[in-house]
Amino acid sequence: MPWCEDCARYWTPNAMNDDGTCPKCDAVVDAQTDEVVAEKAPWHFKLMIVALVAYLGWRVVDLFM
Repeated sequence: MPWCEDCARYWTPNAMNDDGTCPKCDAVVDAQTDEVVAEKAPWHFKLMIVALVAYLGWRVVDLFM
């Protein structure tokens, strides 16, 4: 996340100027490029979703019987 030392504030990339400077004080912003790693859903969450779909499917079948 881009950090401006002069303003002591984090800026989103959309809020910064086009040349990568701070919109408030026009100082060069230190942009740390930390990659965001997508995490997988845990197995028990997937199991819960499968159980929920099976339960709701059974409720729909039971509704029409």
